[in-house]
Amino acid sequence: MKRNLLLISLLIPTIFLLLAGTFPPRPTLYLIGDSTVKNSSDKGEGGMWGWGHFIGNHLDTTRLTVENHAIGGRSSRTFLAEGRWDRIMATLKPGDFVMMQFGHNDAGAINDTIRARGTIRGIGEETEAIDNLLTKKHEVVHSYGWYIRKYVTDTQAKGAIPIVLSLVPRNGWKAGKIVRATDSYGTWAADVAKKEGAYFIDLNEQVAAKYDALRDSITLQTTYFVSDHTHTNAAGARLNAATVIEALGQQKACPLNRYVVNRSRKY
Repeated sequence: MKRNLLLISLLIPTIFLLLAGTFPPRPTLYLIGDSTVKNSSDKGEGGMWGWGHFIGNHLDTTRLTVENHAIGGRSSRTFLAEGRWDRIMATLKPGDFVMMQFGHNDAGAINDTIRARGTIRGIGEETEAIDNLLTKKHEVVHSYGWYIRKYVTDTQAKGAIPIVLSLVPRNGWKAGKIVRATDSYGTWAADVAKKEGAYFIDLNEQVAAKYDALRDSITLQTTYFVSDHTHTNAAGARLNAATVIEALGQQKACPLNRYVVNRSRKY
């Protein structure tokens, strides 16, 4: 009997190692973007929330880890320049997912002493060399599309799955409808995703259609926004998160759908 117990105790570590080798590591969903994805410290300061805080409510987080690396004030350029993407790349593995949503801050100044976060408009290969007035470093600035393309191709090179999202719309109206980004960042995000074979969610259009239903800016402001026309309250962030999941369902081939558990959850 003692001999059998000794044998079992010696075999247990080996069995655990064998079992660990038969199950793939749990995938991670990385979120990258600006304050509309994660606002401040993600604790609702000033009543503001990003949709990334609520996306996990729709996913099976016992099988999928969600990491929200978005940060307020960043553009597709500064998220990269600050080394935030490098830190994700250090842990990104095959089977992981990266959802990326930039654009709100890319229209800023390319070089100034306040933020220096702008990107060149479009998706081309043109560059602008600057001595950054804010960071005091020499920098080569690329187009919005170049940065999105880098995130996509870097993700693919790691065996992970990129999902490009167009930016959520602001509370801005024209002719009775929310202003879409069809002539800028929304279309540019779609173009890069198509050319690089990435999944694309037109969050700009799908959220705008829901905003349209409220019929005017005052109602929309009090329902889904805080003190400005860009940052959402908890209800607005939940709406946007639910819309991401709804739109994901339209990308039926995307493996992230396997982890959706509350697709019909209301806002």
